[in-house]
Amino acid sequence: MAKQPHILAEAGDVTDIALIPGDPGRVDRIAGHCENVETVAENREYKLVNAEFEGRELTICSTGIGCPSAAIAVEELSRIGVETFIRVGTTGALQSHIDIGDMVVATGAAKNEGTSKRYESVEYPAVPDYDVLTELVDASEANDEEVHVGPIASDDAFYAETDEYVTEWEKAGILSVEMEAATVFTLARRKGLRAGAICTVDGNLVEGTQKGETEGEELPEKAKNNVERAIGIALTATTQL
Repeated sequence: MAKQPHILAEAGDVTDIALIPGDPGRVDRIAGHCENVETVAENREYKLVNAEFEGRELTICSTGIGCPSAAIAVEELSRIGVETFIRVGTTGALQSHIDIGDMVVATGAAKNEGTSKRYESVEYPAVPDYDVLTELVDASEANDEEVHVGPIASDDAFYAETDEYVTEWEKAGILSVEMEAATVFTLARRKGLRAGAICTVDGNLVEGTQKGETEGEELPEKAKNNVERAIGIALTATTQL
C-alpha cells in the first residue's frame, strides 16, 4: 500500500495500537515515558512516533484540533495497520463538581460536530469500545487515580459554546466537552476497530473558567501534573490491550 498522504506513513510503519493526542507537542510528552522511541514522520498537524512501554510496542500520532483532522488520522492509520485508538486529550468540564486537574473517561460522545454526520446519521451512537473503556478505568485504579466516567460532548466551535449550550449540556448530565472523540468513536465502530478516550480537565465552563484563563495562577495540586497522570493511565491501558 502506498504511503498515506497526510501522516506520510505506510504499512509496516506503525503498530496495532495508537495513542492519539491532539497536540503534536504531547506526542513528545507521551514518548518521554517510553523506550526505543523512533520518529516515523512529521507533516502538518501530524507527528508520528513509535515507541515501547513496558514491553508493549505502540504508535503515538497527533491529530490536530477538531474532528476533520482527527478523522484523517484515524482513516490513514487504520489503513496501514492500527486497530486500537486511545485519545489522550484535554476537555472542559460541564458539571460543577468536576475540577481542573480531574480526568474523564468517556462512555460516549454527543455529536455536536459535523464530521461524523458525513459518515452516518446522528441517531447512531458514538461510543467507545467496551474493552478499551474498561482497561482505561482499570488502569486508573492500578495507577491509584480517580476518574469521572460518563458521557461527553464533541463540539466543532470552541468560541461558539454559548451559555445556552453549556446549560443544556449540564442539564443532560454531560460531563465535559472536547473536539475529537465523537468522530474517533464513530469511525472505529464503523471499521470494526476499537477506540476509547481519556481527557484531562483544563477548565470548567459551568464555573466560567475557560481553557488558559488559569495560566500563571495558583492551581490545585492535582492540576499541576494532570496531563502526565492521564498519559500514565493511557500507557498502562495499552499493556492490557
